[in-house]
Formats: sequence, C-alpha cells, structure tokens
Amino acid sequence: MSVLAETDRLILTEMTMDMAMDVQKNSLDEDVRRFVPDEVFETLEDAQETLAFLISRYGAANGPLVYALITKDGEKNIGYVQLVPIGDGKWEIGYHIAKAYTGKGYATEAVTAFLPVITARVGVAEVYGIRLLANAASGRVLEKSGFQTIFTGKAVYHGGVCEVSRSVWKA
Repeated sequence: MSVLAETDRLILTEMTMDMAMDVQKNSLDEDVRRFVPDEVFETLEDAQETLAFLISRYGAANGPLVYALITKDGEKNIGYVQLVPIGDGKWEIGYHIAKAYTGKGYATEAVTAFLPVITARVGVAEVYGIRLLANAASGRVLEKSGFQTIFTGKAVYHGGVCEVSRSVWKA
C-alpha cells in the first residue's frame, strides 16, 4: 500500500484491487446517484473494471489520480479523493465519503491534506472544484478547504445544463 498522505484520522493511499467491494458499496448511496451518477458502480465487476483502470494511472502525469480514504481507528475504506484533468492543463478535485461517515469533517480533512501533496507531484498551482449548486455539503467542503468561488450559474454538468458553482484553490 503506497501512502500519499496521512491526517489525524485518515490514511490517503493508492487503491488496490481488494478494495473493489468497498468501492462498489460506497458508490451506491443516494448522494452519489444524485450528484455524480457516473461514479455509481451497480455491480462488483463494474467497480473492479474501474479500479483496474485507476490503478494503472498511478505514476502517470495525466490522471485521473484517485486515492482511497482509510480510517486509522478501524481501517475502514470510507471513500476517496481525486485529482482529475478537465482539459487545457486544468485539474478538478473530487471526493466522496460513504454515507455513514458524512458530516464528520472527513472530506475537508482529506481534501486539505491531499491538495498540497498532489499538486506538487503533478506540478500544478491551481485546482478547480465544480459542483451542483444543490450539493451544499460539497460547497462547505470546498470553502473550508480554501477554495474561492469564481462562478455560480447555469452550465453544462454531466451532460445536462444545471445550476453549478465553480471554485478555485491556489497553492
């Protein structure tokens, strides 16, 4: 297991194939379905296929770079944090915390630890946070992690036009 960063409560580590069941289970809650439907894995095989691809990206300069969030107290896989290229040399942050662990500060803790390490590794000085405006919890994570809102309004999001918010974090 290759650890990227640690916090008081979390280990941010590379994904491994033995995480497929947790990844699949964590993807099935209503928030994932509502806010990031392309990250829902209906079957274990779907999760395994995606994990194999994500694992192949470690060491690549063009991402996506996705890291598991493992609790230190019980070594549970509670989600992920990621850096994903969005074109024109720009990168976007992404994260998900399993429903049973939301509202406890894990996403903010993970994003805050992740950004300085991953941006230094990739060689970028800014990262975007793009969310559906209705996803208020994600907005709080971005704000607490140092992102500044640069746009709020209608824009294309996952193939449709929706109310979104775009924020930026600078190293």
